[in-house]
Amino acid sequence: LHLDGLADTIDAWAGGGGVPERTLAIMKDPRSGPLGVTALVLVLLLKFAALVALLEIGAWPLLVLAPLLGRIVIPLLFLTTPYVRPRGLGAGLASGLPRGAGIGIVLVGYALIPLLAGTAGLLALACSLIAFFFLRNSMNNRIGGTTGDTAGAMVEIIETIVLITMVIARN
Repeated sequence: LHLDGLADTIDAWAGGGGVPERTLAIMKDPRSGPLGVTALVLVLLLKFAALVALLEIGAWPLLVLAPLLGRIVIPLLFLTTPYVRPRGLGAGLASGLPRGAGIGIVLVGYALIPLLAGTAGLLALACSLIAFFFLRNSMNNRIGGTTGDTAGAMVEIIETIVLITMVIARN
């Protein structure tokens, strides 16, 4: 679902012409366009290359950071960003997420990073937070909030950024 969200979001951002309604309509279309497919291929190639590089240098314990930082942004996104599709796949999660528990999950997840990975983890955390705020701002400016597709795209983009950051930090 996250990869589909990435393809849909990239297609919509490219084809929506800055018009929120058109952008949302493109994201709803089940077909993937050439830019969406290109984004999928690039993200998968970057992730594969980063995974191989990390395994070659014996940094396999760091591999847990990419899915952790990639997925911890979902409650953070839903707690801080309006959900623009009341009947979308993420609408139930966005509306039903208990605020206190959601904030607790995010804080615990972020607190684990230095314990798990030290300096490389802190650098990956910083890069993921920068990416989060940039992507969240882009969503708010383009469509006035988030959708399940944009949340999935954010997961994939942040996972990729974290993997690349860890490769750079460890070399």
